[in-house]
Amino acid sequence: MAQALSGMKRPQAEKNPKGKETAKKNRGPTFTRMIDAPRELVWKALTEPEMVMRWWGPKGFTAPVIRIDLRPGGTYLYAMRSPDGKDFWSTGTYREIVPMERLVVTDSFADEKGNVVPASYYGMAKDFPLSMDVSITIDEQKGGTKLTLMYMSSPPREVLADMTQGWNESLDKFEAAVGEEKSRRAKTILIAEPGKQEASMIRVFDVPRERVFEALTNPKLMARWWAPRRFTIVIDKMDAKPGGVWRMLNRDAAGNEYWFHGVYHEVSPTRIVSTFEFEGMPGHVVLGIQTLEDLGGRTKLTAKSIFESVEDRDGMLKSGMEDGGRETWDRLAELVEKK
Repeated sequence: MAQALSGMKRPQAEKNPKGKETAKKNRGPTFTRMIDAPRELVWKALTEPEMVMRWWGPKGFTAPVIRIDLRPGGTYLYAMRSPDGKDFWSTGTYREIVPMERLVVTDSFADEKGNVVPASYYGMAKDFPLSMDVSITIDEQKGGTKLTLMYMSSPPREVLADMTQGWNESLDKFEAAVGEEKSRRAKTILIAEPGKQEASMIRVFDVPRERVFEALTNPKLMARWWAPRRFTIVIDKMDAKPGGVWRMLNRDAAGNEYWFHGVYHEVSPTRIVSTFEFEGMPGHVVLGIQTLEDLGGRTKLTAKSIFESVEDRDGMLKSGMEDGGRETWDRLAELVEKK
């Protein structure tokens, strides 16, 4: 997952005091960082495409394509774009996956279709190995999480300096991305006590209550925030009054469609009560209770979801309710707090 970091010529930078790189005989460099975040967030930044896009590549580089099939034997394909618009592709196979603890992957240069190519394809050292093994471990420690990335074999000596600089710059971006995610999570609180069939999300919005209420009840506004960013939102029906019905669609980039519907029981500027049902799993009805508390120009929104069983609640949590809910409420905040 890192060959392209190793052979490109970049302006020399001062030695990064945060990163540590060592090398032993018959083994490549090792990079370590202490990340000020829980292990779960560090794992997310290593394994979820949306997060990897935010840090992959040295300073000034972007990552327009990140594809991850996270399973033993699964593959990944990364594209890294230089400031002058040149793309460098890398691919590999996941050899070992221990969730929240360890990844072992192969690492090769690739073309845009994922075919392995030699380093000379990008004008780099001809003696660069066609494939290298990389071990990545994360260890939660007091004060944060220790990230260790180790090459199991050595690259050509002449690219070691560029590799070190590239990884240190990428890990700077990694820390920043994890820090941003940590701050984002702190804004939206999820409460889901073990053994209970309910879960609540809480967030304070820096706008008056009427503005949040409008965004929760106006179909034109709902279509701008009611899903994570990867989805297009279509409002089929939305009659926000007691007895009124709603039906909405989330459509992803591949064309997959996810329909949801429900009935409003109460609608007022302080409280909205409605049902929620995913049409892909009919019969599992959730009761949603949203309360809007006026904090003097700010609004505390609490959304409690009451499921039919603990199993239904836990299944929703495992399906990504926490991350999806936080991202959706980020979009709501961007809409209502826009100056």
